Amino acid sequence: MDYREAGVDVEAGRAFVNQIRGLVNSTHRPGVLGGLGGFSGFFQIPGGYKEPVLVSGTDGVGTKLKVAHQLDRHDTVGIDLVAMCVNDVLTSGAEPLFFLDYLATGKLNQEQLTQVVAGIAEGCRQAGCALLGGETAEMPGFYGAGEYDLAGFCVGIGEKSELLNGSQVRVGDVAVGLPSSGIHSNGYSLVRKIVSDGNFNWGDTIDGLGGTLGDVFLTPTRIYVREVLEARRALEIHGMAHITGGGLPENLPRCLGEGQSIRVDAGSWDVPAVFRWLAEVGNVSMTDMYNTFNMGIGFVLVVPRNLADEVVGRFSSAWVIGEVVEGNGELIGL
Repeated sequence: MDYREAGVDVEAGRAFVNQIRGLVNSTHRPGVLGGLGGFSGFFQIPGGYKEPVLVSGTDGVGTKLKVAHQLDRHDTVGIDLVAMCVNDVLTSGAEPLFFLDYLATGKLNQEQLTQVVAGIAEGCRQAGCALLGGETAEMPGFYGAGEYDLAGFCVGIGEKSELLNGSQVRVGDVAVGLPSSGIHSNGYSLVRKIVSDGNFNWGDTIDGLGGTLGDVFLTPTRIYVREVLEARRALEIHGMAHITGGGLPENLPRCLGEGQSIRVDAGSWDVPAVFRWLAEVGNVSMTDMYNTFNMGIGFVLVVPRNLADEVVGRFSSAWVIGEVVEGNGELIGL
């Protein structure tokens, strides 16, 4: 008996690393030292910082992967993986530097997992960070046929005196919402139940949603890094929030300071049709919708009121959705 008979093909693993080498190299930026294949990755801290602080984040894609498995479409979930990590790191004002991934599967399928890594590389290119390395684990008996799981890890950098931590936010500041690209990567246990209980198929086309259910629900998470960092270099931004699991009620207050709350006007932006469809078909209350999904707002900037119009004008689409008021850390109005 050998390792291959137990379900682990070491040679296939080596071939997979060689196959993805070009994808990894396509993400490299200044600071990357060495190449793929070592026990660890090396990145030189950029110059120009007085007190550089490393900022880290980690996340996964969740049960959105189940949709990818069922449709055998794997080229977008890697973008989701990167987005969920780099958007979190961005909220402090840090610039993502490098990314690592962990990919676990029952049996290594090179074609399938190369699509996944291609998505990860695309996400890294969008965010301007390097895919520095990762781990691929073949675990027979742990995952079903054709299934895999993903985890991602991002490290960014910021000047200590310029990092956002809530202390910069002032009562009277306004919240500028940036649109999401759809569901992003949260709430998919509810999405899948609604689709299943409604006897829909991922190949069904629903009027007003702009494609099949599979197309709509595999749309990758928007990466906000480049445009938000550019805006911050030009304008004063006091706080940022990435709207993930728990929606606006859970995530938006996280960027506030002591003694502050935020009042949101739910009618100030256009809620995409996909959320209205989920609420109607699943008979989901608006309270549960806002506490589960981003509802069309994927990222929020908290800025001085006098800069609101200028901030909105920097983006192809953005809305003033609320204001900071005195309070105890809650979201008011939803």
